[in-house]
Amino acid sequence: MHANPVSISLSSYGADFVRQRGQEQFLDLLAAAGVSRVELREELFASAPDPAALKAAMAALRLECLYSTPLELWTAQGLPDPQLAQKLELAQALGAVALKVSLGHYHERCNVTALAALLPARGPVLLVENDQTPQGGRIAPLQQFFQRADALGLSLGMTFDIGNWQWQGEPARQAARELGRWVRYVHCKAVQRLADGRLAAVPPQAADLQEWAALMAEFSPGVVRAVEYPLVSDDLLLLTRAQVRDLSVLGLGEELSHA
Repeated sequence: MHANPVSISLSSYGADFVRQRGQEQFLDLLAAAGVSRVELREELFASAPDPAALKAAMAALRLECLYSTPLELWTAQGLPDPQLAQKLELAQALGAVALKVSLGHYHERCNVTALAALLPARGPVLLVENDQTPQGGRIAPLQQFFQRADALGLSLGMTFDIGNWQWQGEPARQAARELGRWVRYVHCKAVQRLADGRLAAVPPQAADLQEWAALMAEFSPGVVRAVEYPLVSDDLLLLTRAQVRDLSVLGLGEELSHA
């Protein structure tokens, strides 16, 4: 029985803290905590990154890389965002296995064929995430997009953010059943409603972990799952190790039952 691979989204350590220190300063911590993949966040770079140096540092620690950008894939005009090619190039320069974007304003008239021309034959896979917006955080448009991409033979996948469904009142279990075949990466976060009515990501309780384990049964065995909730402690290594351990065993029972 092998533990599942775990990623850490560097936003989990707090945006201001990460920007001040630099994302590269967290790599040793992640490696020591048993992390398989680091999710670099475009919005957390205080200045333009040095892709070659970051790639070498991650390779030396045997850390896989995913590059996340807040880019919305589809513009309101129904075309792929013109910055997509540049983001894919940067992801490739970082040695990233994938580029994560959100869906954006997809509708049935979007020119998906135009997207096909932008996807690299070799290099990072495009992963489209459900975000917290009305356009990108609902099941139906995501399902329609992936079905259209399948029909055209596009090689891409989905980042399934467990917590984000709550912003649009979509049931995560239904989303997992309907979208699970495309999921290649899972963002894990529990969600709590604050006193002012806003929703916020929080660390999981036992009930959350149990719910997440059930969702994992809808995805391919061994899918990479990521921490994307606050990691705050005087001992970040100890805390990160504990979270990696908890996420790594999610779904192991389901995988064994299908063996």
